[in-house]
Amino acid sequence: MGKNPWQSHGFPRARTTLKEIANDPSRAIIVIDPRRSETAELAAAGGGFHLQVKPGTDAFCLSAMVAVIVQEGLVHAEWVSDHVAGWEAVVGEFASLPVAEYAARCGVDETLLRSAVRRLAAAESVAVFEDLGVQMNRHSTMNSWLEKLLWVLTGNFAKPGSQYMPSSLVSLIRSDGPNAQSKVSPVVGAKIISGLVPCNAIPDEILTEHPARYRAMLVESGNPLHSLADTPRMREALQALDLLVVIDVALTETAREAHYVLPAQSQFEKWEATFFNFDFPHNVFHLRRPVVAPPSGPLPEPEIHARLVEALGVITDDDLAPLRAAAAQGREAFAAAFFEATAANPQLGAVAPVVLYRTLGPTLPDGAASAALLWGAAHRCAMGFEASVRRAGFTGEGLALGESLFEGILAGHHGVSFTLDEWVDVPARVRTDDGRIHVHIAEMVDELRGLEAESPLASAEWPLLLSAGERRSFTANTIIRDASWRKRDAHGALRVSVADADAAVGPGRWWDGAAQHAAGERAGGRRGERDDAARARLAAQRHGARRRGRARGRGTQRPHQRRRSRLDRWHAVAQERAGSPHRRRLSRCWRPLPHGVGNPPGNCYYGRSANPSVPQSG
Repeated sequence: MGKNPWQSHGFPRARTTLKEIANDPSRAIIVIDPRRSETAELAAAGGGFHLQVKPGTDAFCLSAMVAVIVQEGLVHAEWVSDHVAGWEAVVGEFASLPVAEYAARCGVDETLLRSAVRRLAAAESVAVFEDLGVQMNRHSTMNSWLEKLLWVLTGNFAKPGSQYMPSSLVSLIRSDGPNAQSKVSPVVGAKIISGLVPCNAIPDEILTEHPARYRAMLVESGNPLHSLADTPRMREALQALDLLVVIDVALTETAREAHYVLPAQSQFEKWEATFFNFDFPHNVFHLRRPVVAPPSGPLPEPEIHARLVEALGVITDDDLAPLRAAAAQGREAFAAAFFEATAANPQLGAVAPVVLYRTLGPTLPDGAASAALLWGAAHRCAMGFEASVRRAGFTGEGLALGESLFEGILAGHHGVSFTLDEWVDVPARVRTDDGRIHVHIAEMVDELRGLEAESPLASAEWPLLLSAGERRSFTANTIIRDASWRKRDAHGALRVSVADADAAVGPGRWWDGAAQHAAGERAGGRRGERDDAARARLAAQRHGARRRGRARGRGTQRPHQRRRSRLDRWHAVAQERAGSPHRRRLSRCWRPLPHGVGNPPGNCYYGRSANPSVPQSG
């Protein structure tokens, strides 16, 4: 769902695995995608199903699929009775849902949709892979709810080949528990879930006279000015902030609006890891070492974070001195001192990663100070998933088990299997009070009820819907700006269906924005391309595509490497484009910050100055 693993991978040996499933007559692939992707081609060729929905109508397709399960008696009633809570309050919504109408709304033949659902319900096991195509689409949260109903109602959880909950080294989701009070943003009252504010509400939280409006923002390894909706309004909001600080390896569009840019080392120059570990039963973690020396100036993020925390006065040398002394005596002494210190001073516990970096970090081998936060993660994992950690080969009693895991991570140059799960472990990881999967969510039910009255997204005035982020053979994140490495599609063609292109500008031609041009001819920095795999009303932009132009610069730049000529050009463009009531007329002069706490001599931390007489630097 919303994914093309042939290009984007997401699980080990993706292409080989997809081929194996497609070639196995006992298995089938079901793909929901408005484009006939490589994965969809495999599904159809292998006896599976491609539900080629209209763009933005996933919720109609998924709710119709759930309704088929209910109306045709395909619910695994015994499993649902034993493991699910709240279904009685939901079932009526789907019992009366008009499947034929919803199939027509999403553009999928009703017979094909019903056949796909029957195949799913009859399968010995079902695994669902949902990704950004539905998660960053219309009704994204409801799509996730509906998708989960598909495998919950058919009993496909905690058994081989089905859905699971893996053990984790670090939890990616903050949960305040099922009885936590709902928090909302101060201005528009948007729900804050797991500490996350809806990104499209951010401008409204800034561009207001509300006394609790957002006044400062720290952006790290993100580029909201490029990646979020309504770029002009997001730029207006960022410029209205009292303070905008960006931590990044590249001088992004957002960084160009910042008051301060704190340059970070690249992934090749520092110790780093990703915490997206969802494998099963072997869960693997890889602490990666630097492969090249960093240039002078940029710092690893833990060092930047530590300096900011210290500059704010949250921790002092006096707070850390006992822990440094204990770390010098060994891990056992450090553990006792750390737990005692954080219990006595909760403020230290609130910034535990920084405390570990500053105290335990310097004692780690090969300059791996940034890995210090994994010490705490290893101990939590050993306590929370003890049986799985022991199955993976780690030993010890009490804190020794966590130490064994931490040592394994440090020594595992090519990664380490930190847990070995079994299916019997999975049910206990459902953290509800009664251990059941709760499917009744009032907000989702209300949204489902309003779906039938929803107007179509496309119109005569706006006939195309943009899919921004299509994975192709040669795509990359926006941090990689130099297109010369791409063997094909160097400029990221904007793809539309043949029918839409022909209808718009005639056979053999299509357009880019307001500029009409011959097929494949550049216009406004973008190439056009007919796509016979796309259904009507879909325009697809590759992942990593960006708006080009002098104001945003070309190529990748690191903040500490900007040349004066580029500063001069950007300064001129910024002055030319000034004029919004929320735009502050500040010259784009950059200068080293005064040396002081958090910025010793020799480090390139830059700030924006309103004084044109300040010498430009960088």
